[in-house]
Amino acid sequence: MQRNLNHPTIVTIEKVIDETPTVRTLVFSDDVMPTVLPGQFAMVWIPGVNELPMSVMISKESGKAAFTVRKHGPSSTGLFNVPVGGQIGIRGPYGNSFDVKEGKLLLVGGGTGLVPMMRLLSFVKPTDDVTVLMGAKSKDEVFFEDLSNELLKNNPHQVIVSTDDGSYGEKGFVTDLVEKLVSETHFDAVYVCGPEIMMYKTVQAAHAKQIFVQASLERMMKCGVGICGSCCVGEDLACRDGTVFDGGHLSKNKEFGHFHRNKAGILENY
Repeated sequence: MQRNLNHPTIVTIEKVIDETPTVRTLVFSDDVMPTVLPGQFAMVWIPGVNELPMSVMISKESGKAAFTVRKHGPSSTGLFNVPVGGQIGIRGPYGNSFDVKEGKLLLVGGGTGLVPMMRLLSFVKPTDDVTVLMGAKSKDEVFFEDLSNELLKNNPHQVIVSTDDGSYGEKGFVTDLVEKLVSETHFDAVYVCGPEIMMYKTVQAAHAKQIFVQASLERMMKCGVGICGSCCVGEDLACRDGTVFDGGHLSKNKEFGHFHRNKAGILENY
């Protein structure tokens, strides 16, 4: 029987990897999720808790995929706490994907926004020259640095980490490095995912230099299929029209980088 991607499929967590004190990767076997495109997401049901949208993390093992989650609110903490042998429901994948360009590429990720960047790295060609920028609050919250280097071992590349407190790598916000790099180097494409203010500044910096740039937006999502309207960003629905948007389109969106909607759908300032 063909699988209905809009109905939850129950999967069992086979491995839990502690990335940092607040971030875990939960690995599971599945027929669909291992082959999703970079930027696509799944709706993940935690029994007895809630459902939430998650980027699909790559796995080194064939036939497996993963979710990398930071414990924050009730839903993400519920997923974070699912043990080996525990079960979750997944539906999807949903959304569009990054347009994978060739040449000199800049990938920017903050926190769990690194997840779609890791999948994107698995799609680059060996001839691409790739720079990965990853931002974290402190050394304890840095993850995927070794994985990035491993995925790019056959590419000319550099992986640069910045921490807000300077405890590891460069000190300061990752957007400071973005602005410096795009002013010094011509990139063929820039890709970003993370906190919206970080994405806004990255898109602004790249767009000002007329560099192709795409961002994967995170919004409150309840349905994932364009019905509930929870994830609207101006005239766009992040789940239906995105989550990946071009910089040119985002530069005209008056909500991007300035406003978001809370769980009640009320518009709030960042």
